[in-house]
Amino acid sequence: MVKEQQLTEVPFWFDPLCPWAWVTSRWLLEVEKVRPVRPDWRIMSLAYLNLEQREGKGLSDEYRALMETAWGSVRVCAAAAEHAGHGVLGPLYTAIGTRLHNQRRREDPTVITEALAETSLPASLASAAASTEFDQLIKDSHNEAFTEVGLDVGTPILRVAGTTLFGPVLQQAPRGEEAGRLWDGLVLVAGTDGFFEIKRSRTGIKPSFE
Repeated sequence: MVKEQQLTEVPFWFDPLCPWAWVTSRWLLEVEKVRPVRPDWRIMSLAYLNLEQREGKGLSDEYRALMETAWGSVRVCAAAAEHAGHGVLGPLYTAIGTRLHNQRRREDPTVITEALAETSLPASLASAAASTEFDQLIKDSHNEAFTEVGLDVGTPILRVAGTTLFGPVLQQAPRGEEAGRLWDGLVLVAGTDGFFEIKRSRTGIKPSFE
């Protein structure tokens, strides 16, 4: 068994609404089973990124409408972390994300209250979705990542080998040793001096939550 002090903390920034971040987060949980790593869940906001930092430039009407409602779930995560500590973010993200993505209940208003109940958090935290009380906390966490990676990327974002990166963007989460091999490759490229980007088009590709 890997000793606790040998584990590598992997900061991972997420917005619960993002399906691509969800797939990558499930991959990171698979990596945790086969490599000495532990996710350090942190929050960011797609609404803040797209509507404020990017000033809404280039957004379709449909995506802009989605962003207008995107503050809700991440605000609840911030409130939960303030209430119960940073460690609650992982379980709460899983509870919310499972309902939003795997169960495809993105329009269901009961998702948040169900997720809070599953993680033994008070239902009153759901009211944070419509409050700006925790917005600065969200922005501070968000900016820790985006100050390093820039505003021309989205989510997922993680830090590996001391380097903060956008990605990996995955259609589906590799399992077992396959997940570990992808991690090994990411560590290798992230630790290469001067490395910046590997990319290919994903036009028309949708994430799979199986």
